[in-house]
Amino acid sequence: MKKILICCSFLLLAASGIMAGDVLDLKDIVNGKFRGESLASVEPLSDGESYIQISSDGKQLQKFSFKTGKQTGVLFDASTARGAKVERVEGYIVSPDMKRILIQTQTKSIYRHSFTAVYYIFNIANNRLEPLSDGGPQQTPVWSPDGNQVAFVRDNNIFLVKLLYNNAESQVTKDGKRNEIINGIPDWVNEEEFSFNSSMVFSADSRQIVWVRYDESEVKEYSMSMFKGLSPERKEYATYPGFYTYKYPKPGEKNASVKVMSYDIKSHQTRTMQVPLDADGYIPRIKATADASKVAVFTLNRHQDCLRVFMVNPLSTVAQQVVEDRVDKYVNENVFANVKLTSSHLVLTSERDGFNHIYVYTLNGQRQRQMTEGVVTDVFGLDETTGDLYYAAFVGGPLNQKIYVNHKNGKTDCLTPKDGWNTAVFSSSLKNFICTWSDINHPTETSLYNNQGKVLASLKQNDALQQQYNSYAMGTKQLFDFQTSEGVKLYGWMVKPANFDPQKKYPVVMFQYGGPGSQQVKNSWNIGMSGQGAILEQYMAQQGYICVCVDNRGTGGRGAEFEKCTYLRLGELEAKDQVETALWLGSQSYVDKNRIAIWGWSYGGWNTLMSMSEGRPVFACGIAIAPPTCWRYYDTVYTERFMRTPNENASGYDEVNPIARASKLHGALLLVHGLADDNVHYQNTAEYVEALVQADKDFRQLVYTNRNHSIFGGNTRNHLFCQCMNFFNENLK
Repeated sequence: MKKILICCSFLLLAASGIMAGDVLDLKDIVNGKFRGESLASVEPLSDGESYIQISSDGKQLQKFSFKTGKQTGVLFDASTARGAKVERVEGYIVSPDMKRILIQTQTKSIYRHSFTAVYYIFNIANNRLEPLSDGGPQQTPVWSPDGNQVAFVRDNNIFLVKLLYNNAESQVTKDGKRNEIINGIPDWVNEEEFSFNSSMVFSADSRQIVWVRYDESEVKEYSMSMFKGLSPERKEYATYPGFYTYKYPKPGEKNASVKVMSYDIKSHQTRTMQVPLDADGYIPRIKATADASKVAVFTLNRHQDCLRVFMVNPLSTVAQQVVEDRVDKYVNENVFANVKLTSSHLVLTSERDGFNHIYVYTLNGQRQRQMTEGVVTDVFGLDETTGDLYYAAFVGGPLNQKIYVNHKNGKTDCLTPKDGWNTAVFSSSLKNFICTWSDINHPTETSLYNNQGKVLASLKQNDALQQQYNSYAMGTKQLFDFQTSEGVKLYGWMVKPANFDPQKKYPVVMFQYGGPGSQQVKNSWNIGMSGQGAILEQYMAQQGYICVCVDNRGTGGRGAEFEKCTYLRLGELEAKDQVETALWLGSQSYVDKNRIAIWGWSYGGWNTLMSMSEGRPVFACGIAIAPPTCWRYYDTVYTERFMRTPNENASGYDEVNPIARASKLHGALLLVHGLADDNVHYQNTAEYVEALVQADKDFRQLVYTNRNHSIFGGNTRNHLFCQCMNFFNENLK
């Protein structure tokens, strides 16, 4: 008779010696009991002295000083605002002149970055709230620089609201149609893989709207089955299931065709910009400049190894190329998030010299400056008055991220010298910044600094969280590194049980992600499958496991050579490194080499399957959650960035994947997927399951109704982790 496992069981607790009162509860972890306090929705104001954030109850927008961190006022209060009524603020956009605020309510998510919402215009001076539009929910509203107009998207068309004309609303485009034409917002693949949700700006004089138009009429469709389900319940599918159908281009297939358009608000004339672009090229960003005759348009070829920047005149339609950046293999996607435009300069990052460094150009494309120290991870801004350039970087290794300033004379100062993980939000004047710091053993601390690195005020310390965390029998966390048999140095972290005995042999669970440019191993509190101080790994440590994570080749923070060595054969070297990690762990005196497991989500699921079928039988079991199983099933932008097209790289697609290796699978396997995963389609698991069946391989499978790539909603996440813990207990006990 098969043994019945109890959810969140304590099969290993007796062996580990943990008392019941000290044991973490899985539901507490899933429900966020160990989430720390942070500053939510912080936005610097254009005055250079203040920032704004949503109050904890969602009722107010509160104003704070960048010099003291103290509250200096309330810009919006839902309980006292006149006119329209809203329950709570879910987001906001302050006008450039700071006279009005768009209040976001009734938010409904679409994909990873996109959503619809009902917006209201709040006039600070008269404390009055009124709807932005009565025509239905809106997407990505944009203020004009003069603060007197708002453009937004509804049903794939652009609309314009003029505040000085009694909020008169007009329709700018009329050709928008679902699954055919999109104006001003990216299609699915551009949104997902270039990480943005708006492709629309005003010119600096507020007289032109400039946007990207996507024609996806020839892109092939993908349909997902939808059922009634629960939490939420879709009653329209109570008797017969339905489908959700959308455009999803797969490797080698046709993408949406794109072009840049402008609309003259006064003359109502629409123009097509003369941007040189390959027929199958991309426009990952457009950015307004301080010059009304210049809108910056960023283009990529389909191979994504050539980035060009054009300055486009919305009136004449002429596009002048100012920058061309050709790099080996591919342009890293994070370049677009780090673009900064000042009144006179364009700031870009590039890996052209092998490491991600900063380059400063004039708006006409003359290169004035290059930063060559460390690996840049974030760019905060360039001070035009002093020439100081503020950024985050790794210096001396990938584990500690710090904030730096590079001066015009070439000297660089570290503003946050303490080891750990530092992130920053700078004031618009770049004179002060909010720094959030943590390390592997300390939850986040949020402080206010000036731009010389002096701490001005402590904002959030998370002392209560630290005390709560310490009240449990937590294990020890440590960073480590080792060399593989191929001489590759790899970094990792490890969580050992609180009462660790070096004379015992422990089972090990390896968590990883391992995708291109990613990073799981860092000196940060937010590590592990569920973050929160590796809280899920602490839960497992209490049940007698050692938990380990190692970043394989292909991950970020160590330069282009280390990251791009997986090019054209994704999964091959990554799996080798995870197997090497298991072999190294098995050689440690305190590890039972016959009880090592591996698991991961998304690319981590792919990596799990590749590692379990690498050929060396080191894993007793593994769990793959929402895994890709063949890159032919994923999208164009991500896949072709690292693999080129199937016609160019058939062997990379067809020889290096879990389906091709199904017969080599070793160890017990649990597969998990959401049926409504719009990102990694269930097709991946369905085809892999068929390969396992034909190879006569045993496995288990969990399918979650109507759940997307994140697999959450109602009790779903708790159920998922419960099943995973039971699976480990059954196969590693």
